[in-house]
Amino acid sequence: MADVAARAGVSLKTVSRVVNNAPHVQPELAERVLAAVAELGFRRNLLASSLRSGQATATIGLLIEEIANPFYATMAEAAAEIAGQHDTMLVIASSEEDPARERQLLRDMCARRFDGLLVVPAGDDHSFLRAEVELGTPVVFLDRPPGGLLADTVLLDNRGGARAGVGRLIEAGHRRIGILLDSIGVYTMRERLDGAQDALAPAGVPYDSRLIRDGVGDPASAARAVAEMLERPDPPTAFFSLNNRITLGVIEELYRRGSDATVLAFDDFDLARLLPYPMTVIAYDTRELARTAAELLFLRIGGDRSWPRTVVLPTELVSRGVTPGAAPAALEPT
Repeated sequence: MADVAARAGVSLKTVSRVVNNAPHVQPELAERVLAAVAELGFRRNLLASSLRSGQATATIGLLIEEIANPFYATMAEAAAEIAGQHDTMLVIASSEEDPARERQLLRDMCARRFDGLLVVPAGDDHSFLRAEVELGTPVVFLDRPPGGLLADTVLLDNRGGARAGVGRLIEAGHRRIGILLDSIGVYTMRERLDGAQDALAPAGVPYDSRLIRDGVGDPASAARAVAEMLERPDPPTAFFSLNNRITLGVIEELYRRGSDATVLAFDDFDLARLLPYPMTVIAYDTRELARTAAELLFLRIGGDRSWPRTVVLPTELVSRGVTPGAAPAALEPT
């Protein structure tokens, strides 16, 4: 600013008023300052300015699990849209499902004085954020609840969606249902598995641990798990995949074998309707999940100090995939 003032032949105060869009600056002086700014390549340091004034940084953080997953990409896009409506920048980081990395990234975001945080939890203990929350940093958790911390949370009806989906399989006559999940340590996986069991018990279908495969983290491991179960003397007649990456492996193996096993899948995705295998998907609005969390965060940033709330968004059963010989459904705009 001193260089700009010297080049324009004005005071530091005049430069400050021009770059901060203060009123009542003489047009001739403003033109000289702006010309010097352009010539020297001056840029305001917004972080330094906020530290000096104690004002907001107009920056929020979003911590997700995996950047490559379309679920989180859609979530980030929707959150960025809401942030833009509030003239705020969204900074995205990925924990890669590592609780230690999650803790470090959240502490770094707090150290940078972000105005608020949107967090998809990786760990199950977030009590380390309690001091930051008490000091006024709003935090909203989405997709999974926090551990050891009372905070706003936006979730999906994972249990209800799984219960409805498996209930439909049972109504269709299936009694041997293979269930594939990523990790029982993940909240969403536990809720979806519990929902499946909620549907099995009232129908008198016995729980069979041999039909459940934990640790299925990618399409390749899902395909192997399906192959193993199909080679049993009493193979499943239906499969329930608990996330979209597992679904890809399930469909790949069933299609390769020419199997007619029924597929129920949690998580919809753009190409699901084009896969060469009919299935039922437990769908939800990912954008609404992120939008709801972001809007709640900006309410908190704006001064809302009401009791923390939990919002649960609904799921629905939809048909996806293509029956061999049939034309795919037209893609609907999203």
